[in-house]
Amino acid sequence: MMRPHRSHPLWLAYILHRLSGLALAIFLPAHFYVLSLALTAPNDLDGFLHWADKPLVKVAEFGLVFLLAVHFFGGLRLMAFELLAWSKDQKTLAAASVAFSFLIAASFLLRAI
Repeated sequence: MMRPHRSHPLWLAYILHRLSGLALAIFLPAHFYVLSLALTAPNDLDGFLHWADKPLVKVAEFGLVFLLAVHFFGGLRLMAFELLAWSKDQKTLAAASVAFSFLIAASFLLRAI
């Protein structure tokens, strides 16, 4: 049974912030591994960069940039929630932050294609 507070838009923003943080934390070791290839195995890095040029990887990068932007703006939302007085406009600001995150990720994808 769905609890009433779980249908609130700010609860959904909370969940999106948590899930984006988890996904970024899972991605981070892979990112460090690829960075280490530049120092330890430049030929392997070249192979990875060739693989990363594929369209499906570009779409995955869109998702990654979207998660990063969502997590960033979700953190700003939490700071505002802690430091500012409650306002009914916070739901609108949470939705606007997701939309702005999507725009940032889409501009990254269009530039990468």
